[in-house]
Amino acid sequence: MRFRTRAVSGIGAVLIAGLVLTGCSTPDAATSSTPAKPPTTTEAPVAEPTTPVLLPSGSAEENLPYFDHVNAQTLAANPASDGRAFVDGLVAAGFDKAAMEVTLDTTTIGKPADSIQFSVKWNEYCLIGQNGDGVGGYHSTVGRVLGTGTCLIGKTRPIDW
Repeated sequence: MRFRTRAVSGIGAVLIAGLVLTGCSTPDAATSSTPAKPPTTTEAPVAEPTTPVLLPSGSAEENLPYFDHVNAQTLAANPASDGRAFVDGLVAAGFDKAAMEVTLDTTTIGKPADSIQFSVKWNEYCLIGQNGDGVGGYHSTVGRVLGTGTCLIGKTRPIDW
């Protein structure tokens, strides 16, 4: 009899637990009396990309994006651009040719330079660009004008065109 009592009480406990758990379950969406609302989402406005512009009264740092943009266009037109192409592109974009410097496109023994540098003096700072296979492509920075009053170290070529 003890075995039967334990079995009956064990089955009863399982049935009671089942009924309690059934009462805790959520109804199916199909049997729900109120329709489910889709989650609301708010999308942040997407800012339109803006093309940088020359800021004549801006700082060198503020004009670096435009400097980079112009040089990227020069490289897009000709991935093998030389110093003259960079200078011409910057002049066409509004930079002052008289404030520019550019290194030679060839080494002293006539081989193509691994990289060329070019710059635009901007008040007490310089926008400096460098391009070539030897440096992994195009790079730029803003630096202070050197004690010599120039932007680039080493031999530069005259911009006489």
